[in-house]
Amino acid sequence: MKKNRSSAGNGNNTEKILKRISFSRKAPLSMYFVLVVLYVIASVVVSKTAGSHETITVFGSKLNVYAFAGIFSAISNICIMFMVVYFGKLGFITALIGLVLQLPMMLYGIIAKGNISSLPGLFTGLFTISAIIVIHINNLRIDRFQARMRDQAVTDRLTGLPNRFACSELVNDLIKRQEKFAIVSMDINNFKSINDTMGRNAGNEVLIEVASRWKAIADSDDTTTLDFVTRQSGDEFSLIIRNFSSEQDILKTIKHYQLTLEKKVTVENCDLYLTACFGYTVFPQDADNSDNLFSCADAAVHELKSNNTGNRILRFTTDLLKSERSIEIERKIKAALVNDSLYFNLQPQFDINHNLRGFEALARMKDTDGSMISPGEFIPIAEKAGLIDKVDISVFRNSAKFFGELVRKTGADITLSVNVSVRHLMKNDFLDEIRNVIETSGVPADKLEIEITESIMIDSAEKALQCINDLKNMGLKIAIDDFGTGYSSLSYLINFPADMLKVDKSFIDKMNTSESSKQYVAAIISIGHIMNFSVISEGVEEAEQLDTLREIGCDYIQGFIWGRPLSPEAAEDLVINSMQPVKN
Repeated sequence: MKKNRSSAGNGNNTEKILKRISFSRKAPLSMYFVLVVLYVIASVVVSKTAGSHETITVFGSKLNVYAFAGIFSAISNICIMFMVVYFGKLGFITALIGLVLQLPMMLYGIIAKGNISSLPGLFTGLFTISAIIVIHINNLRIDRFQARMRDQAVTDRLTGLPNRFACSELVNDLIKRQEKFAIVSMDINNFKSINDTMGRNAGNEVLIEVASRWKAIADSDDTTTLDFVTRQSGDEFSLIIRNFSSEQDILKTIKHYQLTLEKKVTVENCDLYLTACFGYTVFPQDADNSDNLFSCADAAVHELKSNNTGNRILRFTTDLLKSERSIEIERKIKAALVNDSLYFNLQPQFDINHNLRGFEALARMKDTDGSMISPGEFIPIAEKAGLIDKVDISVFRNSAKFFGELVRKTGADITLSVNVSVRHLMKNDFLDEIRNVIETSGVPADKLEIEITESIMIDSAEKALQCINDLKNMGLKIAIDDFGTGYSSLSYLINFPADMLKVDKSFIDKMNTSESSKQYVAAIISIGHIMNFSVISEGVEEAEQLDTLREIGCDYIQGFIWGRPLSPEAAEDLVINSMQPVKN
């Protein structure tokens, strides 16, 4: 098998494929031979007619034969120009030889035979030689420039691998030729942790090393298939596999790339052991266009990452696509946004002594039959569909309107806390939306708290920090939600002007059954206090949890033990009752 693959011309396979998909094709060689024949014929006619004194009759008029010399001389020069322009070095050398060979014959005719009529042809030949030299030199410069541009267009600047564009071009070419192939989406696991702990320079070194290993496989005879590896973005790569006989050939090739990746990588004197998820799809069985093929391969990767079963290789199957239920929920979210029928509940927050601090606004949605659609179902679908920012602002606007009226009516010193997704926070008009909500609702800015997840500090720290500073300057409070569940980084945290840390429910659930979980919660509270943040624990449901949180110094409580999510009317009653004097 390997021998056949090599004979097919796989050596430096990557460069050969890049040339095929990126370099403009020259004119067909048949056109070159046609031009040469025309040039020779025209040149012969010129030599025969240039010195002739005969006449011919055309449509009753007598014409000198030598008049045709100029016509065929122009035809020969046009052939010369076409050869130089369309056939590069070959055309230039052919044209130059033809012109140079003509000069001695012209000189001989002028000097030996006194054929002065050939003198213009001599100068025309000299001028043509000068012209084709200039054209050829200019073409060389243009070709070098275009080569650089093509290289930049199809090459990833960090790793030197072909890029996303080159990958798409090859896929489209293979589809056009109806050639069987597989696309493998390759995503390195936990790569962010390398950037976070060792820095981006170290992360780049890792990517360069991975790319080098995989390109070496693609350009060698190590597999029985024809491979083309590309970098898509970040830690995402793609592999196009051809010349396979069965799915087993595809799996063997993928496993070879997997084993090569998992060999030790040493960066800055640190030994790293990498893994990746490999999701693949086959043309034409799984999909028949490039967009669907890439989506199918990505869907397989996402399934591997979400299930975390230890399996690293998965082929796409139709059950990985959105279920009919997900599609229906997405449609209902869109309809609810259009009709402004999303609504909110308010979950109370208390200090450790059971004094009301305020409420967190929670998005809610009903089905067409009036039944509840769980937030755990529609929120992830809204995120995947790119609708979560619209859900955020709808809930924020409606809850702030109610809360503004409640504060004006009761004069209560309470806070409204609202979740904001990363997608929403990163929108260019996010701050304008917040200002509009404050103006239309009449809620004092210092009564509003924006909850963000800690992942924003890792993913988009610079832009997020600027946005959060703007929110703080407007007077709003900032809470960091689900703290401890992601890639927590004190170097990011210390620079963020937050007011509150929220301890995730998952830690509270284990706190009284696991000493390490209890100490972890205590550590989060301690870190928060050191950084001058208040700390609120979510999901408190049992008296024992409440006692433990009091013991380790938690400031605020949110959970079923003191308050389930309430309708706006019930929340208003709670505020009014909390303001009544305590009877002895």
